[in-house]
Amino acid sequence: MIELIRPSSELRNKYNEVVRECREKNTATILTVNGKGDSVILGLEKYQEIMDELELLRELAMAEEDVREGRVAPFAQSVDRIRRKIGELEF
Repeated sequence: MIELIRPSSELRNKYNEVVRECREKNTATILTVNGKGDSVILGLEKYQEIMDELELLRELAMAEEDVREGRVAPFAQSVDRIRRKIGELEF
């Protein structure tokens, strides 16, 4: 991902330009205060993409832990167990 660095005063003075650039160019803009990184601005689409990827990575990590801990079963066995539980339900 492309990152741009801008002083925080540009956000105040050129808000529309800064956010449009983030959105249209799919970039992150790092805002600085006194020359040091302080905050990041992302377009909503890019933010959602990052959050979706993070959620997927969390799910994969949990699945890997299940495998390491032996909390897995063959697919057919799992389907049979689900069918039995559905059969036990009263509608």
